[in-house]
Amino acid sequence: MDFIDLKTQYRHLRESVSARIQKVLDHGQYILGPEVTELEHRLAAYVGVKHCVTVASGTDALLVPLMALGIKSGDEVITSPFTFAATAEMVALLGAKPVYVDAEPDTANIDISKIEAAITPRTRAIMPVSLYGQPADMDEINAVAGRHGIPVIEDAAQSFGATYKGRKSCGLSTLGATSFFPSKPLGCYGEGGAVFTNDDGLAQAMREIRHHGQSGRYHHTRIGINGRLDSIQCAVLLAKLERFEWEVAERARIGAHYDALLSGLAPAIRLVKVRPDRTSVFAQYTLLVENRAELERALKAAGIPTAIHYPSSLHQQPAYSAGWEGISFPVAERLAREVISLPMHPYLDAATQDRIVAAVRAAVA
Repeated sequence: MDFIDLKTQYRHLRESVSARIQKVLDHGQYILGPEVTELEHRLAAYVGVKHCVTVASGTDALLVPLMALGIKSGDEVITSPFTFAATAEMVALLGAKPVYVDAEPDTANIDISKIEAAITPRTRAIMPVSLYGQPADMDEINAVAGRHGIPVIEDAAQSFGATYKGRKSCGLSTLGATSFFPSKPLGCYGEGGAVFTNDDGLAQAMREIRHHGQSGRYHHTRIGINGRLDSIQCAVLLAKLERFEWEVAERARIGAHYDALLSGLAPAIRLVKVRPDRTSVFAQYTLLVENRAELERALKAAGIPTAIHYPSSLHQQPAYSAGWEGISFPVAERLAREVISLPMHPYLDAATQDRIVAAVRAAVA
């Protein structure tokens, strides 16, 4: 059993993927070829914003907007401690300080009620994470940020394709950043990412930053990076877009079926809740269970793969704990002890899903 079944997806898309890649091989423009522009236009239209800037990874999709905003040493960026390291990593890489705000116990996203108290005169951005495929409370976060004149970057690495009050993730704030890592809801066959905005100035800055800070050939107007998404990965993503809406619908259906099958197992198992005003693309389908190690062992014995996203909060990580010694974020810490994700992908058939749930039931009975 696969945790994420990319092989079946490829079988459905083989002809389209091959044709798209062959076109790149024929024209030979491997860097900033026509597929890059085509993909950026398609993705911007999908999200409903003016600009999409593709970049070389989901991590670059966080770094490039931070650089475009001028984040520097001594600045602070508010985010959640319960996320992948890249969120804080890019803040720290620029010499700024990640300022953590605890998570909500039911969604695992940042707790809006605690954000305003964390704002200081050094706060330069708020970076909420749309964890497990569900957007955070973006309107409320934008309202807090607006009162203080602070931009918001949605870390939507896991939520591309999800909606919030009818609007697409990545188009909910000043900037939205996503990842095209192969296991993501829309994934390429390597590393990739994109940043979204309606701000013309930020879009121009990000296009320059991803290309060594160049505004023209060998004319460097700002410090930049080598952060371009190559033409072949864009070709793969263009092929995958043909089936993406169907896959998003299937993720929602499979997630709802998991919910229906597992909801009766409380309190032994608690589910990450999807709020009624938004959707999730279920980048992961995640449970919370106190005896996680026992459940993990039982599922492994039954031949069912699992994953833990994430076993330690960022303030507990040696690289990102500076300044937070002795400070507790109890919800994030509990989530780190209890979360476990089950197999989730658009090609998960009903029989396999029933087998997974039966093994979960047997383990917690």
